Amino acid sequence: MPRLLAATILLAALKVASPASAGEPSFEAALSDFRKLHRAETRRSGIVGSSFYVVRDGRTAVADHLGEQDAAQHVPVTAETIYHWASITKTMTGIAIMQLRDRGLLTLDDPIVQHVPELATVHNSFGETSAITLRHLMSHSAGFGGGTWRWRDRDWQPFEPESWTQLAAMLPYTEVGFRPGTRFSYPNPGIVYLGQVIERLSGEDFEVYVDKNILKPLGMHASYFDRTPPHLLRHRSHSYYIRDGKRVAAPFDVDTGVTVSNGGLNAPLPDMAKYLAFLLGDPRRQSEYDLVLKRSSLEEMWRPQVSAGEDFTQGRMAETTQSGLSFFVDQSQAVRIIGHNGDQNGFRAYLSLCPDQRVGSLLAFNTETRGVQNNASNRAAVESRIALAADSLCHAVAGPRR
Repeated sequence: MPRLLAATILLAALKVASPASAGEPSFEAALSDFRKLHRAETRRSGIVGSSFYVVRDGRTAVADHLGEQDAAQHVPVTAETIYHWASITKTMTGIAIMQLRDRGLLTLDDPIVQHVPELATVHNSFGETSAITLRHLMSHSAGFGGGTWRWRDRDWQPFEPESWTQLAAMLPYTEVGFRPGTRFSYPNPGIVYLGQVIERLSGEDFEVYVDKNILKPLGMHASYFDRTPPHLLRHRSHSYYIRDGKRVAAPFDVDTGVTVSNGGLNAPLPDMAKYLAFLLGDPRRQSEYDLVLKRSSLEEMWRPQVSAGEDFTQGRMAETTQSGLSFFVDQSQAVRIIGHNGDQNGFRAYLSLCPDQRVGSLLAFNTETRGVQNNASNRAAVESRIALAADSLCHAVAGPRR
């Protein structure tokens, strides 16, 4: 009980400290309504722990932490709690590809087989695999689909394939499902192939490259991939599933192996707020942010490439959702919403930004209340409803800025 009380006190202190919303009744009202929903729904559904941040005009305007990072030991969630961000990692993989493009090492229309020739062995009844480009992979329109480890059915099998050789051995049994560039299909394997491009062109492991070129320049010093270093282990959140009304612990501190470029990122909320501030942009820091990726290249990533309206797992999970390059794009009334979702091993995470209003949010849960379903009912899941409710903050400040 003392630790839970401390978490409640921390939340109250953070509410008082929020700097950016004073004097805007519409924003304050939307924030108050969201907080009520967030607290009520996490408590009602049995979610163990959750955090919610809002970044506005380059500053963290809201920092809320609810519940516990470890239900067994009753360790409260704090600003130091490290969540798993799962597929939000894909946005950094895309940024790394754009960095290499801007340095003249590739073009987005390069055939993937130019950089990963092993892919020439996949079964493609629609023509030559050389027609599949990096752009197709980044927009999820290459024709690949499904999970990366389709035959995992025993506890002793790895959480994800541990090495590229395992995936390479599967390539002759991998099928292209439709003509590349003609429609959307959310594939994990395609992002792993992009990870191979990054490693082969940079000469560094994916984790090392991203740490040097994204995490460190943005000051994300408590962020890392896969296994937690000992000095951060006390902050690593456990994760859980709610199944048949009961809470079940997920494996702790798993390793995503060769699929790290697809979903291996772990980070506390303050670090992710730095990443979100970079995505939102700030004229006062643009020269610093341009060292990571220039603004025009980010905006290029946010141009719609293909409709993702038949997929209800990403973006705003709506028929209007479109796939950009490693991000999802939704136009909601006067608001353009850019984002990505993540779910893996009991964690659910949402990154969402409205660049025209310079407002963005981060939402993380260490508990999955039900499996993600690719149909409209996914919007009704507790985590989805809370995430979608955060859109109201962008709408509250939409229109001409003062």
